[in-house]
Amino acid sequence: MHSEAATILAINGSERAGGNTDLAVDYAGRLLAARGAALRTIRLRDHRISPCSPCGDCNSRTTPCQLDDDVPALVEQMTRADGLIYAAPVHGFGLAHLMQVFIERAGVGYLRFNRPLADKVGGVIVTGRRYSDSSVHNQIVNNLLLNRMILVGSGFPVLLRNTTGKPGLADTEGMDALERMVNRMLDMVHLLKRHQRVTGGSVLPQLDHNERVPRPRSGGAAQSRGDIENVH
Repeated sequence: MHSEAATILAINGSERAGGNTDLAVDYAGRLLAARGAALRTIRLRDHRISPCSPCGDCNSRTTPCQLDDDVPALVEQMTRADGLIYAAPVHGFGLAHLMQVFIERAGVGYLRFNRPLADKVGGVIVTGRRYSDSSVHNQIVNNLLLNRMILVGSGFPVLLRNTTGKPGLADTEGMDALERMVNRMLDMVHLLKRHQRVTGGSVLPQLDHNERVPRPRSGGAAQSRGDIENVH
């Protein structure tokens, strides 16, 4: 029904090829393909991603990070996608280190300057054995909100549990949540594309570059409302 194809980018933060996270991302890709959309996947394990260095000037510098690795190219892929799915396993009761390092480097080193992911549709998949998956999910959600992305409520969060020791997608409730999330993400992408096609502009005007820009406290709300009315 939609002539304009959508592209969703999955960021896979699992070190394990063929594991539960890979299986979940592949399934999301099949769901999208069935509706005429495309899923591209960045497997962080296949890229050179340096941890933050001890330079210590991340919060004060006004130019992107100078570490020489694959992060800038990955961030560019993120900015071109219509939507993003962050998929990662639980390791040691927390977020797997590949995704943790990438979120730190991409966020502080590049995304914080102009928030280029603003208004992109986001989703989260967390795989684990039994514990701490909600905490990991909350952490990634907070990161998406920091980047001003749009999260479409779809019922339960996508927490896929597997206690067997063998990769598999046997969590029925988690799989139902995954299907709902992917379909609602795509519905929202189509809605945003249609709005941009009709109006020629973003559905949510960006009034400042990032959260570090000082905003006036007296009269600021009225000014913001006026700006929004002028945009529409």
